[in-house]
Amino acid sequence: MNRFKKGFTLIELLVVVAIIGILASVVLASLNSARSKGSDAAIKANLSGVRANAELQYDTLGGCYGDAAVVCSATIPAVEGPGACPTSGTGDSIFAFPSIYSQIAAADAAGGFVSCNSTVGGAAWAVVAQYKSDILKAWCVDSTGKSKEVVVTTGTAQGNLDAEIASGACLD
Repeated sequence: MNRFKKGFTLIELLVVVAIIGILASVVLASLNSARSKGSDAAIKANLSGVRANAELQYDTLGGCYGDAAVVCSATIPAVEGPGACPTSGTGDSIFAFPSIYSQIAAADAAGGFVSCNSTVGGAAWAVVAQYKSDILKAWCVDSTGKSKEVVVTTGTAQGNLDAEIASGACLD
């Protein structure tokens, strides 16, 4: 008479659970990497949108990046630049236009530090945003049409990101 029932042994079940655990950890590690790269892509897309909207403003205002109320004269102030971008969509700089401000804010939310710079008179501007996946790299766009990755000396302070832009341009 057969007294044993057919089924899995405890060892077999433990092996299956261990294999499932290993596979789950590999999938989760890949997922975190994909999230960071997705955030980096969002930063690039938002800064590309900043450039497109700035060009629309440039054409609308007749050849400068300023506030229409000021009529693009030398009285347009620089944006504490290079430095932290404005914290609201108000003011008289290129970064205060709602469409541009919202994209800069979205890039800031997706990554690390963001730095903005514009010249007096609204002649030039630049924005740089730190990647989420690598704090020593950032994406920079400016009014000359540059759109490129820059290497940051250290990623722990706003000032290190500020050094990547000057006089409304991404530095080479």
